[in-house]
Amino acid sequence: MAILLRESDVEALSSMKMAIDAVEQAFMLQGKALSHLAPRRRCPIGKGTLHVMSSSLPTLGYAGLKSYTNIEGAYRFTVLLYKDDGQLVAVIEADKLGRLRTGAASGVATKYMAREDASTLGVIGAGGQARSQIEAICAVRPVKKVVVYSRTRDKLKNFCEETAAAVGVDVQPAASPEEAVRGMDIVVTATTSETPVLKGKWLKKGTHVNAIGSNFLSKCELDVEAVRQCACVVVDSCEQAQLECGDLAQAAEAGDFYWEDARDLGLVVLGEYPGREDSSEITLFESQGIALEDIVLAARIYEEAVKNGKGEQLPF
Repeated sequence: MAILLRESDVEALSSMKMAIDAVEQAFMLQGKALSHLAPRRRCPIGKGTLHVMSSSLPTLGYAGLKSYTNIEGAYRFTVLLYKDDGQLVAVIEADKLGRLRTGAASGVATKYMAREDASTLGVIGAGGQARSQIEAICAVRPVKKVVVYSRTRDKLKNFCEETAAAVGVDVQPAASPEEAVRGMDIVVTATTSETPVLKGKWLKKGTHVNAIGSNFLSKCELDVEAVRQCACVVVDSCEQAQLECGDLAQAAEAGDFYWEDARDLGLVVLGEYPGREDSSEITLFESQGIALEDIVLAARIYEEAVKNGKGEQLPF
C-alpha cells in the first residue's frame, strides 16, 4: 500500500545532512549515466501554471515525478514515488522537500567548486529558499559570516536573526546587493528577478556563485559580465538549463558564453570535470532544480517513514 507523507512528516523525517548525502549520490549516478531525467514541462491552467518533472534511478530501485501548481502566486507541490516494480509507494507533500533538495544541490556544488577555505557567504534574497541555501553551504564549508540583502527590508532583520539561530553563524543584513557580494568567498542569488541583481564587477577572484532563481528564460539574476568571468560553469542538467536558464541564455546571445562549455554537476562529482582548477578562478553553479534531486530525497524520506512507522495508509 502507498503512504501519504504530509509536510509535518517530511519535517520530522528529513535533515539537511540527509538531503546533501542523497543529492550527492544522485549526481554521482548522473555522472555515471545511471539515471534518467525528463525536464520540467509547463502547462497554463486558469490563472496559473501546472509544472511536471520526472526522473528514475534504476540502481536505487525508484522512479517518480513532482508536479506543482502556481496559481496567483500560491504554490502547491506533490511528489509521487514509485518502486521499480511499478507500484506507487508514497504521495508526499513536497514544499519542505523542494527547499531541502535545492539547498542540498548548492551544498554539493559548493563542496566541489568553492575554495576549501571559503568562510564568507553573501546572499541576495531572503525568501523561502534562502535559508536552506545558507544551511547547506554552512554544512560543507567553514562559514563564519553571512551577509544577506533583500528588497523586503521589514522582513530582513527577522530573517537574519532566525537564520543565525538555526545555523549558529553570524548573519547580518546588507544595505544593497553590492554589499552582499563584494569580498565574499561564496555568493548565492535566490530571487525571482527578471533583471540582473548581481554584477560581475562586484565579484572578487576566487568566488564561487550559486545562482538558483533563473529557471525561466525570462528570468535573469546575473549580468553578462558575471557569466563571462566564470572559468567554470556547471549546471544540474545541461538539457534543462538550455530550456530554462535565463542567465546563460542571455550570455550566450551576447556571445560571452557557449552552451558546450557547460557541464553537468554529475561529471564534477564523479571527477571527470574539475569544478575548480586554482584558487583565483570564479566559478558558477546554475541550478534550475531537477526531478533527480526530488526523487532521490523522496526515496530517503520514504525509507525513513517505513522504518519509523510514519505516514497515512492510502487505499491503493
